[in-house]
Amino acid sequence: MATNFVAQRQVLAKITPIGGDVAGYTRAEYFAQVSGGEVTASVEKIYVGGETHPKVLCAPAETGDITLTAHYSREDADALKSWRGGVGKTYYQIDIYDMDCGLAVKQSQRMYASCLLVGLTEPDGDSSSGAPATFTLTFAVSGGTAVRATTTA
Repeated sequence: MATNFVAQRQVLAKITPIGGDVAGYTRAEYFAQVSGGEVTASVEKIYVGGETHPKVLCAPAETGDITLTAHYSREDADALKSWRGGVGKTYYQIDIYDMDCGLAVKQSQRMYASCLLVGLTEPDGDSSSGAPATFTLTFAVSGGTAVRATTTA
């Protein structure tokens, strides 16, 4: 029986540089892990005298930072050098895809149009480990940036 559920391994991301003070660098492969991008609003609660429950004032929504993680390859060395110099300066578009079981684009994509690279965690080393090395990029989503769902890759 077919299922419409999506496994975490089917949610993948790519980035595209969109300008800034430093030329952006991208990679052909998808990032292996995607996290963040939560949408929240910091509302204010007002307790009117004599009432036991507060009134809630509306507030604008904000999108949280997005973190992308990839397995490190020596081919990523130039990209890491570029990203290191672009932290705090380079904007990217982030596309997050829901893949099918064969890892082909199946349906909706989330697109964050203007994200500033704000963090880079380079690969850690451990001489007693055979686990794959990873690196992480963290992006701040610009205020007012809409998240749009599309159906194309």
